[in-house]
Amino acid sequence: MLVNGKEVKPDLVKISDTRYHLILGHKSYRINILSKTSDKELAVEVNGNKYDINVKDRYDLLLHDLGMDAALSAKADFIKAPMPGLVVNILVEEGETVAKDTPLIILEAMKMENVLKATAPGVVDKIQVKTKDAVEKNQVLISFK
Repeated sequence: MLVNGKEVKPDLVKISDTRYHLILGHKSYRINILSKTSDKELAVEVNGNKYDINVKDRYDLLLHDLGMDAALSAKADFIKAPMPGLVVNILVEEGETVAKDTPLIILEAMKMENVLKATAPGVVDKIQVKTKDAVEKNQVLISFK
């Protein structure tokens, strides 16, 4: 596991749905999850101190390395496939109004399911793929009005 770019080997024990005990580098930490804004953004309390946490998995790091994270964070007129894959499920319909971070499509790539989310609020104009379609990297999947 990487924390701030450094390899660490934590000893983590789940106490309840929101409470954990962590031993890292010969130090003990009491962790309480205060809120979960999204799958990758948390507010936590560690030994009485509050922190906002942004979790990045290996796919987030890959998108960053490819320079695609900046493009995804800006207002987009469309959603493109970040890598080749298979459309597993389409979660929205044409004409539907979506908020930022609304799940749009589930794309299977490298034997993992990836949920592609709206990068900004908008209205779905056209869905350019169907379930079970194979897609290529940078192929437009959904366009917005």
